[in-house]
Amino acid sequence: MNALKSIFAWLGRFLEKARTVMLNLGTAFVLIFFTIIIIGAFTSSGPEVKDPSGRVLFIDPVGTVVDQEVFNSDFLSQLGADSSMDQIQTRDLIQLIRAAAEDEKIPAVFIDFSATGFAGPTTAINIAKELKALRESGKRVIAMNDRLSTTSYLMASQASEVWVHPVGSVSVRGLGGMRNYNKDLFDNLKITIHNYSQGDFKSATETSWRSSMSENDRMQREALLNPIWDEMKSLMAEGRGIESDDIQSFADDYVGFFGEAAIGNIAYAQANNIIDGTKSFPEFRQYMIEEFGLDEEAETETYKTISYNEYAKQIESDSTDSDNQIAVITAEGIIMEGDISQGVAGANGVVKQIRSAHEDENTKAIVFRVNSPGGSIIASEMMRDELFAAKSKGINVIVSMGDYAASGGVYISTPADYIFAEPTTITGSIGVAIALPTLENVMDYVGVNFDGVVTSKHGGWDPTQAIDEDLDKIFAAWGADAYDRFVNFVADSRSQSYEDIKKIAGGRVWIATSAKEIGLVDKIGGIDDAIAYAANMAELENYQVEYYGQKLSPEELIIKELLENFDVSLGEPKVLSALNGLADFYETLTEIQQPKALLTCQICMVDLD
Repeated sequence: MNALKSIFAWLGRFLEKARTVMLNLGTAFVLIFFTIIIIGAFTSSGPEVKDPSGRVLFIDPVGTVVDQEVFNSDFLSQLGADSSMDQIQTRDLIQLIRAAAEDEKIPAVFIDFSATGFAGPTTAINIAKELKALRESGKRVIAMNDRLSTTSYLMASQASEVWVHPVGSVSVRGLGGMRNYNKDLFDNLKITIHNYSQGDFKSATETSWRSSMSENDRMQREALLNPIWDEMKSLMAEGRGIESDDIQSFADDYVGFFGEAAIGNIAYAQANNIIDGTKSFPEFRQYMIEEFGLDEEAETETYKTISYNEYAKQIESDSTDSDNQIAVITAEGIIMEGDISQGVAGANGVVKQIRSAHEDENTKAIVFRVNSPGGSIIASEMMRDELFAAKSKGINVIVSMGDYAASGGVYISTPADYIFAEPTTITGSIGVAIALPTLENVMDYVGVNFDGVVTSKHGGWDPTQAIDEDLDKIFAAWGADAYDRFVNFVADSRSQSYEDIKKIAGGRVWIATSAKEIGLVDKIGGIDDAIAYAANMAELENYQVEYYGQKLSPEELIIKELLENFDVSLGEPKVLSALNGLADFYETLTEIQQPKALLTCQICMVDLD
């Protein structure tokens, strides 16, 4: 084992040095790049702001739609495909769509969501509803894509007309997917999996100790996915003037794994009014010129258009000048200790925002937006404690649940005075996931023995060795205590008994409409409803909404502004990305010696495509 540890330690040191070298090279490149950009900024007046009058608004978000924009801890080294430049805040996109609906200068809107990802199904459904309202306002909405996935078609179906490239595809595959069940693999590798999870429905670790899906997991997955899929089908069908069954038949008949085979479904899609027809890109460009006129200001022959970034700069944000503040704080992603990063609700960062809010004398209420499948117990405790610190000052806390607020997402919601959830929010999963692998059979097979001197019974134990009866009891008690603590917190917060909550807990996940019936949430509604309720609770007539997020340094703000203004994206070097991946693998291997209980809900992560 010592030899194995030495190898991994050497690998870690090597990777750290390699990463340092690559980061230095990357930094040099970045400095040169930004020097050129900054010189250009000072020697030019910047991009000219277009008059939107008579121009088609082009909405083509690239990146993921999220509740709150997140910057990685080292902003300058993380610019690239996974950077903050590839995030779109839900509220900003909604404001843009609503402004276009009311703007008489905009004759039409062209949408292309083929490069857009969504934090979850609820976010996707909410944006689709905004596009539906845009069309119903009388605004002409045109969709043109080469390929349409389930979510991009959900958006396109809300348009007045839907065009696809003749050799494109419409891949409406529905929701769900397959998971690997690895029990047989681990048995063959002689790896022993010890399951200490609490809750008959807690399925996050099933893939480690089962060969197939449990019936409980299958039941709850169906109970979640079917209503979400029904909602999406209904929106698609209504947008196209067809039946939900037509969408289902299209999804059932299409196999989307083969690129060239996709050509065959275009005729089917057109014949069944899934789309309006096909156009090549030159044909579509000419069509738009004929419909909306030639752009005389453009360097190339094209139609009159304005990008959504250009248009957004001309939208006046609704703001009220008031000393009364409602703080909106977001916990989005896996709940872990440390800083906030993309996909991670870092407890240190979230706690800092909560503290900043309740230390501000102008803060009269906090709306806590939870969009998380859970994660670390201690990280969840940190957020929970700070919310109670806010409540101790008389500040009301209202929770607004997003796509997911399950397991740890429920845990951090327990301080709430009132809980809102979107209709398709996934919540519940009140349970604890613990699956601990041990390698005693592997070590025996390869001929590794252990011996030494320790001053306590289990002082020399690690996962390369077997778990004895006493240690087994310790781990089991650990999981049971964490579960009881979780159930008690929920029971206290919902004014129910421990026994009543335990009946609906068991790690089971619920869609929000069902969660409301069993008392886990108070009302179905979005974040705007939660803000309005918070204002009413605080008896505020005039107030301003303050969205708390990460703060960039002045130099980082300058760079961010330059990149946005000049439409520049800086990609991360592939070599550096590979080294980061190896380093993450190394960290995973070393952390196996530190077993953790997690409040997490793997089932909550719905594959939209």
